[in-house]
Amino acid sequence: MSITTFAHDGRRRPGRASSKGHPVSKGVLGIILGLAAGLAFGVGGVFVKPLLEAGWSPGAAVLARITVAALILAVPALIALKWDLRPLWKARWIVLLYGLVAVAAVQFFFYASLSRIPVSMTLLIEYLAPIALVGLVWVRTRRSPQGIVILGSLLALGGLVLVIGPGGGTLDPLGLLFAGIAMIGVCVYYTVGEKAGDLPPIALIAAGFVVGAIALGLVGATGLLPMEANFGEVAFLGGAAPWWVPLVVVGALSTAFAYFAGVTAIGLLGTRVAAFLGLSEVVFAAVAGWLLLGEALGALQLLGGALILAGIVCVRLERSRVPEQVDDSPAPAVELGAQPVPITAAIPIVTATSVVPSPGVDASAAPTEGRTPPTAEIPIVPNAAAALPTAAVRIAGA
Repeated sequence: MSITTFAHDGRRRPGRASSKGHPVSKGVLGIILGLAAGLAFGVGGVFVKPLLEAGWSPGAAVLARITVAALILAVPALIALKWDLRPLWKARWIVLLYGLVAVAAVQFFFYASLSRIPVSMTLLIEYLAPIALVGLVWVRTRRSPQGIVILGSLLALGGLVLVIGPGGGTLDPLGLLFAGIAMIGVCVYYTVGEKAGDLPPIALIAAGFVVGAIALGLVGATGLLPMEANFGEVAFLGGAAPWWVPLVVVGALSTAFAYFAGVTAIGLLGTRVAAFLGLSEVVFAAVAGWLLLGEALGALQLLGGALILAGIVCVRLERSRVPEQVDDSPAPAVELGAQPVPITAAIPIVTATSVVPSPGVDASAAPTEGRTPPTAEIPIVPNAAAALPTAAVRIAGA
């Protein structure tokens, strides 16, 4: 899907009024899945934090959760493909892009940025992906977004600042660059998610996890991404649990399910709405930290969450642009044999008793016995389709 498709993909927007009501149900399902993905991603930090506190490096935790998710989705993906890997091979470049950029690059550059700039600034830049896509479409198409979209983007940006906060500390240029690359990876996640074609979403995600896990493993082997793990008991939800319990939970819920729900929402809602719904992850993460970890949740964060939700609603209210109507109706024609022929002049009507001459023909020249009545010349077009506008002979859906 090109960036232009992000603006208006030419399909009826789910959720709009319909006589059959089907688009409405698709829109509601898409919103539910989008929010479910945001919730699953948001609580992921609660399940990963015990591993990090037990001595796991961020790189090792990410590699492990992606590997677990790939194993969980492998069989469902093969079932969705009907055990036929040809569609996967046909979409190999999309799978590689998804796995290398939307999975591996996002994780690698996110943690590389954390080592140079504050966590809050890294998160703020990464979550600017939906707003960045709106701006990129504006530049590419040279057509400004609707006012409701601009308003929604500003509200979401203000909410992000309040919830995450810009933080303090030095802003290392390389750290900002790494955070920007991670944001681009998030943009790829939303755009490629709608470009899978005939490839089932679950197959795209599972294959992308395999590619991403291999890529992160290779990077870890070079030492660029530290890989450290501790296989003892960890503190988990107020108690103690084996190390693999939070790992399986985060791999199944906050990785496998979250990615699947997110990509499915993209297919139902379109990239723009799904991308802004993804910002709900920030709100859910703050609430989960408050409920499960006892982290503070102030009034400004609550206001920021409300602004993010208001921004999502504004983007959802975007009206579809109505394309200009083009008159594709063919020119009037009469049947001559099996070929339609455009009428270029009047045709005389001859009866057994009288003749009605063509306009412009002197009535005194009416035919008498033995004379041929004057008639207008009718050109015969060898290829009748050539005389019609191109749209008149185009096959529907071609």
